[in-house]
Amino acid sequence: MEANRPVPSGGSTEHGLSKRLCVSPIHGRGNGGGGRRLGGCPGRDPRAVARLELHRRMTKRTILICLSLAACTSTPSELCDDRLIDLTHPFDENTIYWPTAKRFELVHAAWGPNDQGLWYASNDLSASEHGGTHLDAPIHFARGGRDTASIPIGELVGPARVVDVREACERDRDYRVTPADIRAHEASFGPIPEGAIVLIHTGWGRFWPDAKLYLGSDVPGDASDLHFPGLSSGAADLLVERGVDVVGIDTASLDHGQSTHFLAHRVLGAANVAGLENVANVGRLPASGATLIALPMKIAGGTGGPCRVVALLP
Repeated sequence: MEANRPVPSGGSTEHGLSKRLCVSPIHGRGNGGGGRRLGGCPGRDPRAVARLELHRRMTKRTILICLSLAACTSTPSELCDDRLIDLTHPFDENTIYWPTAKRFELVHAAWGPNDQGLWYASNDLSASEHGGTHLDAPIHFARGGRDTASIPIGELVGPARVVDVREACERDRDYRVTPADIRAHEASFGPIPEGAIVLIHTGWGRFWPDAKLYLGSDVPGDASDLHFPGLSSGAADLLVERGVDVVGIDTASLDHGQSTHFLAHRVLGAANVAGLENVANVGRLPASGATLIALPMKIAGGTGGPCRVVALLP
């Protein structure tokens, strides 16, 4: 998402948020992908930190091994038809963008026979980084956070958890996911593992691509009357404590539509946790057991970018 106004002064600052979370946008999980968030916490046992990091790396390696074995033991058609779920909305003239953002534009640069009589087709495209199914890099709302190209690729592949809050969102289209929602998911499906990719299922994907239903308003250039669910800062805090790598949602923003402080973005960004927005087909995933792969365009210095998101079912 893009804010059409600066983050207000006063209240919780980026430094205050990162201090409260026991992380630093530079030292917790630095631009180069060095230390983990836990390493920045005073009083944390270094041996415990090392054990957690080893466990996380082994989990990631296990996932990659399983993906390799699946590719070896299945034909491409079997893998695609039965186990791969595309979680990406197409980019076209109907793609939903933040009201103040540049929309997706595709222009034919060449389309037809060239001077040698050979068919040649090429397009020029332009758009904001933040629209359609896309990734939010930590730097989007955290000074000193990673840019898009600096996110370690291992953090973009991981075990998926789907937190279902559809009932609450039906009652309140400005609903903010709470720590209690996260804990209720864990009570049913087990603790969220470090290195997980957590998706919030609000049910908002059913409104795509109707901007008025999806955003709450379809007035170009005006983001003042948006209404859709997002995360509370408390839920973002808890996910950071769990050590997740990515948090995604099937709405236009990690923060709810009426947010003016964008605290979920700031909490996650300060911990160098990337975000995914406008994720499609979340309802086709189990609450636990799938593997998610989210690969954005590798834009050096980018604050985000279009992302192809897929899930491998168990």
